[in-house]
Amino acid sequence: METTSRVGAQAPAAEDGQQVPSARRTVDGYLLAPFPWYGLDEAFTGPRWLMQVGATADGAIEHGSIGHGDEPSVRSEGTEDKERFAVVVTVAANPVRRTADGTGVLEATSVSSAAWLAGVGLLSFTWPGQMDHTLRDDWLDQQTETAWVLADDLTGSDWSTLSLPVDGVPTPFHYRESEFGWVLAGSTQEAVHLGAYGRGMSAYGLGFSVIKDISTYA
Repeated sequence: METTSRVGAQAPAAEDGQQVPSARRTVDGYLLAPFPWYGLDEAFTGPRWLMQVGATADGAIEHGSIGHGDEPSVRSEGTEDKERFAVVVTVAANPVRRTADGTGVLEATSVSSAAWLAGVGLLSFTWPGQMDHTLRDDWLDQQTETAWVLADDLTGSDWSTLSLPVDGVPTPFHYRESEFGWVLAGSTQEAVHLGAYGRGMSAYGLGFSVIKDISTYA
C-alpha cells in the first residue's frame, strides 16, 4: 500500500497542494482508466463534478474522485456547517506488480488504499478554526499520518461496519466519523475498491453505482 498511498495522497489537490480550479478539471484522465468509475446512484439528484485522477510513475491510472453536492472550499472556517458534499473515490484493484521499467515494485491496492485516499481527501478540505497557514501545514502532516495508521487497521475500534447498496447489491463498508466529517471504504464486484468522504450529507442513506458515461461530466 505504501507506493499507491503516498502517490495517491496528492490526488485531492494539485501538485502545489492547492485546490484545482474547476476550469482545469478535464475528463481526459478518467477516459484512460481500464476500470469503471463509480459515483452516487440515481437517488442523488444534485450537482456532480470531476476532481482528479491519480497515476503511477509510468502513467497508468490507478484511482480518481467524483464530487457530489456543494464544491467544498479548502478553508472551511465558517462554511463547514453549510457545505454539503460527498466524494466517491474509485481505486483499481491491482495486485503487486513491477514498474514499467522493471526497476521497482508497485504494492497491491486494497480497501485500505481506498480508506487512505478518502481520509486524506477529507483532510484536504478541512481547516480547523483559529489556525494560521503555518500551523495548518504541521496539523495536516500529523493528521495525514493518523489517516494512514487508521486505514491500515480497518478492523480496529475506530471503524464500524455499514451496509450500503453498490449497483443495487448490499455491500459492507468500513465506516468512521470524526469532527471533520465521515470516511468509508469497501470493495465492489467490478474489481475496484471504493472510498468515500463527506460533510453535511449523511453516509447512511447513500448508494453507489457505475457511471455509465464519464464523458458526460466534461
